[in-house]
Amino acid sequence: MKSSSEEDRELRETVKKLALINAVSFQGKASEKSVLGKLLAEKPDLRTRAKAITTIISEVVRKVNEMPLSEQRSIVVQKWPEASRKEKREERRILPPLPNVEKYKQVVTRFAPNPDCVLHLGSARAIVLSYEYAGMYNGRFILRFEDTDPRLKKSTLQFIESIREDLHWLGCDWDAEYIQSDRLPTHYEYAERLVKEAHAYVCTCLPKTFRDFTLRNEPCPCRNLTPEENMQRWRSMLNGSYQEGEAVLRIKTDLNHPNPAVRDWPAFRIIDPKRYPHPRVGEKYRVWPLYNFACGVDDHLMGVTHIIRGKEHLTNQRRQEYLFNHLGWHYPEAIHYGRLKIVGASLSKSEILRGVKSGLYQSWDDPRLATFATLRRRGIGPGAIRQMIIDVGPRPADIVLSWENLYAYNRKLIDPIAKRFFFIQDPISLVVKNVAEVFVAKIPFHPDHPDVGYRQLKVDLTGNEAHVLVSKRDLATIEENSIIRLMELFNFKVETIEENRIAATFHSKSYEEARKLNVPLIHWIPADTGTSCRAIMPDGSKVTGVGEDALRSVHTDEIVQFERFGFVRIDRVDEEIVAYFAHR
Repeated sequence: MKSSSEEDRELRETVKKLALINAVSFQGKASEKSVLGKLLAEKPDLRTRAKAITTIISEVVRKVNEMPLSEQRSIVVQKWPEASRKEKREERRILPPLPNVEKYKQVVTRFAPNPDCVLHLGSARAIVLSYEYAGMYNGRFILRFEDTDPRLKKSTLQFIESIREDLHWLGCDWDAEYIQSDRLPTHYEYAERLVKEAHAYVCTCLPKTFRDFTLRNEPCPCRNLTPEENMQRWRSMLNGSYQEGEAVLRIKTDLNHPNPAVRDWPAFRIIDPKRYPHPRVGEKYRVWPLYNFACGVDDHLMGVTHIIRGKEHLTNQRRQEYLFNHLGWHYPEAIHYGRLKIVGASLSKSEILRGVKSGLYQSWDDPRLATFATLRRRGIGPGAIRQMIIDVGPRPADIVLSWENLYAYNRKLIDPIAKRFFFIQDPISLVVKNVAEVFVAKIPFHPDHPDVGYRQLKVDLTGNEAHVLVSKRDLATIEENSIIRLMELFNFKVETIEENRIAATFHSKSYEEARKLNVPLIHWIPADTGTSCRAIMPDGSKVTGVGEDALRSVHTDEIVQFERFGFVRIDRVDEEIVAYFAHR
């Protein structure tokens, strides 16, 4: 039994190895979070000691990051050459550097969803890029729930929790969490400061009237009120003297700004708390900040250094820059990427919400959706999503991808580890006469990894007949008098074909004979064996059939391949095995 000092030395050596390999991959700077994740993946039993090993990781990573990159690389090549070669084989695209990193003590990024719906693939870019950049610079990644609209984009506690689950699943754990509905006193404090300093005013104009003024580049009458008058109006917003729709707080900007949407934008509005109670704070507040105010103030107060978001927010940046200037703050670095479209995927939260509410979709993980819950259920792994987003990067050009792009990333990850099984879709009977011996097929679970093990399929004889089940869809490739091979078993010659039965005679045993004749290969299972199986397809349709007996050994959430059908995730194992189709 090893002593505690020996275990500590081994742990430090493992951490050093992981830190050096991580540093070489990221321009000489290892990430504590990445090292911790790798360590726990290799040694899950250490999870109970996570707090203690975090101290060791911090110490080791600090020492590693003090080394020149050349020294780091030299150590990796000398001590762990296999890791060095693996890095070269698996060389992947690295994100371009963030701008002006040297200006900040620590890089801080954030993902700031409105929890009014579940997350979908369209959110992946903001999450993954923000998380990866924070890790790349050993910075901090913040999760902030922007739940300040209890009327039109009403958040729910359910969605807050599901967003947390999705980020954990993606492997994008956050360093700090904030919920904006807890922060209204802070937002009020800065609103009042802006009013007192004449940078904001309470506007009671009708929306159309105000719009007419701004389109003429003219101030509305409310803009010229004194700070004292505006403070009185602000208090009237808070105490209920103004009702919903009767007043808004506006931020003063340049009335000659070329974009009318930037001119004196609204920062706070009144929402009737009795008609629209907030799911977390109930009727506590009636004056709520709009997006640009709450987002801008919180980005500054939370120390966000780099905002990574879609280019549809460019106008919001222009608005927020006025807020920052009024308050004497420096605006963070902003990286705006282009739109990302997935052909065939609905990335509209409103469409998803309507579809679930109307019953068009059965649930948030309905196979027809592109939610993270759906992808998880179908067996699309977080590693595939993250690598696709990293390869796309933060480029400003619009990107159009297809499901096949994502499937290619996922296939690369699951193909080396997924066990293989025979699944007979719409089974029909095949009777082969003149079989002289009992055949036992010994088939590896994975063709490239015999160490994973084998399953055996035995075909007993009735007289000199072998009875097996084959898929009805194979009738499309079978003709009378043709030669066919049962995979890993024997070759047969077709005699007659009926709707639910094929009659044949034994032809030969060897695979070499089948290859010489260039015959089709079909999969099969022995008759009177197998387990009922149902596959849920991406369009919501269901494919039924029979899986080989060995399929009973799988467990829920396991990704396997149904040979000649596709990769699936096992959803349920009981009287019937239910699987969700991932891709081919």
